[in-house]
Amino acid sequence: MLAAERFFDPDPRQLSTALDLYALVRDLPIISPHGHVDPSLFSDPNQRFGNPVELLLQPDHYVLRMLYSQGISYERLLSKENPRQIWQLFAEHFYLFCGTPSGIWLTHSLEAVFDVTEKLNGESAPMIYDQIQTSLSSPAYTPRNLFNKINIEVLATTDGATDTLKHHQIIRSSGWSGRIIPTFRPDGVTNLEAPGWRENIDTLSTVSGVTISNYSSYIVALEQRRSFFRSMGATATDSAAVSPATEKLTNAEADAIFQRALHGKVTPTDAARFTANMLYEMARMSVEDGLVMQLHPGSCRNYNSKIYSQFGADRGFDIPMSTEYTHNLHPLLESFGNQPNFTLILFTLDETTYSRELATLAGAYPAVKLGPPWWFHDSWNGMRRYFDQVMETAGIYNTAGFNDDTRAFLSIPARHDVWRRAAANWLAGLLVRGVIDLSDAETLVVELAAGLAKKAYRLS
Repeated sequence: MLAAERFFDPDPRQLSTALDLYALVRDLPIISPHGHVDPSLFSDPNQRFGNPVELLLQPDHYVLRMLYSQGISYERLLSKENPRQIWQLFAEHFYLFCGTPSGIWLTHSLEAVFDVTEKLNGESAPMIYDQIQTSLSSPAYTPRNLFNKINIEVLATTDGATDTLKHHQIIRSSGWSGRIIPTFRPDGVTNLEAPGWRENIDTLSTVSGVTISNYSSYIVALEQRRSFFRSMGATATDSAAVSPATEKLTNAEADAIFQRALHGKVTPTDAARFTANMLYEMARMSVEDGLVMQLHPGSCRNYNSKIYSQFGADRGFDIPMSTEYTHNLHPLLESFGNQPNFTLILFTLDETTYSRELATLAGAYPAVKLGPPWWFHDSWNGMRRYFDQVMETAGIYNTAGFNDDTRAFLSIPARHDVWRRAAANWLAGLLVRGVIDLSDAETLVVELAAGLAKKAYRLS
């Protein structure tokens, strides 16, 4: 079982203070403003999760990558046949996750959601599988009911620019009270090297009702789609890029590259400049329509070409790269960084940039907020490093609180719980050292748990 005092500093005074602060936020509703849970889970009120493997194992690339690193093939892990055998295999290797965030998240899900108190291993695997499967067959464990059980106030999904948002429309028209909103993800049509880019442009033309023949009509189509997403409750966009480079191309330059791309003659240099231009354009559009802009650069995607070709994206082979922000973002910030209606939330996979670049940018520009430690840094130690490297320079109120960034629905409460514990422990350390007083600590722990995310993502 998970220890009630897990993660807290063992010093008696700090431990007592941290427990008191954590008690203030432990049961607060979850604000999940950035994630990748499939909205189709919630469109049918009678939807069921199939089995424990489909729910807890196969959507989670952190789990898959660890098992694969130990020689267990994706063929075995992702098979649709014999889920009991896959669960048994997983349980026999669960010891691999000892001390890792995945181990904490999974154990939390088993205990808090399914009331499993037995340690998962090869011997207990059949019993735990049956216990979870029995729960999943109960009406209490439909995705909608679990949404309420987990106590989620708002859940943002991530949806491509060409998505019709069919499932969001069904959810809204059903009368269900759960708040699930889309997030506008333009990468499939702004990255000229994205798989199927040309087909994506045709789809963009269809769903927007704009005949796309040049750069100008392409921009109009994107603006139309953003407006549609806003009408469906979206408050943010989400852009990924290898580099955060930004550049304002002239319309003639952008159209020349766009025309080459339409005819399959784009070069890597074209693609890099066009992406930089489109990050600039996304900022310009956000100033005009109020959608919060999220940017997370610095990932070498699908690094293992064999796994990507056989099993697709998001299988655990996105590898962090060193990233430079100061010079790359300068064109965008020169134009929009002082705009009162613009919010740019920056994320990084390169922790070396926290105190050197990101904290200083957020601590100066009114438009810039720092996203939380995520991906490989969504961990106890990652959070500790973040607090220590960021907060003194940026200030707590120039950060965006926490988001879980997960595809694994039931890991959401576990991830938020770790963050709330980390925040309580860090603030307790400041309090016992006399840096802040009790009133400040009590206010800040609530802000870090929920308030900052609500404000940054305009969810109030």
